[in-house]
Amino acid sequence: MASYTGKFIWYDVMTTDMKAAEKFYTSVVGWTAKDAGMSGHPYVLFSAGPAMVGGLMPIPEDALAMGVPPCWTGYIAVDNVDGYAARVKGAGGSIRREPADIPGVGRFAVVADPDGAVFILFKPSSDQEPPAIPPGAQGHVGWHELYAGNLDAAWKFYSGLFGWTKADTMDMGAMGIYQLFATGGQPIGGMMTKPPQVPVPFWTYYFNVDAADAAVERVKAGGGKIANGPMEVPGGSWIVQCIDPQGAFFAMAAPKR
Repeated sequence: MASYTGKFIWYDVMTTDMKAAEKFYTSVVGWTAKDAGMSGHPYVLFSAGPAMVGGLMPIPEDALAMGVPPCWTGYIAVDNVDGYAARVKGAGGSIRREPADIPGVGRFAVVADPDGAVFILFKPSSDQEPPAIPPGAQGHVGWHELYAGNLDAAWKFYSGLFGWTKADTMDMGAMGIYQLFATGGQPIGGMMTKPPQVPVPFWTYYFNVDAADAAVERVKAGGGKIANGPMEVPGGSWIVQCIDPQGAFFAMAAPKR
């Protein structure tokens, strides 16, 4: 387990309309969907080919009451959820949902960094490591991006917690510094201080698709909106940032326009 502590291993979207969201994402990203069969807890599993990638669930009543909107959340693997939750708190973060068990699946806690960006600490019940996914594999998450409250503070928090290391640093002029980060030597994402027009810090997950323009058409046809792009980024990928019909923000990356 220790070898993948600090790596993102799961993602799910909380939504206000499960049927509509399932139809949207299977069309847009090309996932297949099946009910997880958890009694009393509606949950749909998304797969890319044989590999499960993420899930879909209704926004829990308590979260709805707090005004939590539809959103994607990433799960970061740890070897001790309670211990890491205490470390999050000690480093200035907060606990949004205390550690709890999902029978037969694992233990989790919903937490936030000191500026409020939410993520989930997760320890699977199984000791079996997920198979390594080649970079760019269709339907998988290819990039993790944090719009941070403050880049330096966020870097200190996440690197201290998970041992993430700095990869390339890009100066984006007026937009500030974009800091790539790696786990196990492999760059898996980037973080930057959020622009003033972005209301709150948050994580964005980029799903790998075949081509950017075709993906844009699928988003529009499914009732979603394009927030930004398609645009080419260093390294030659094309990215597009989107909002699904229920309001959850997500992004896609493709090797071609």
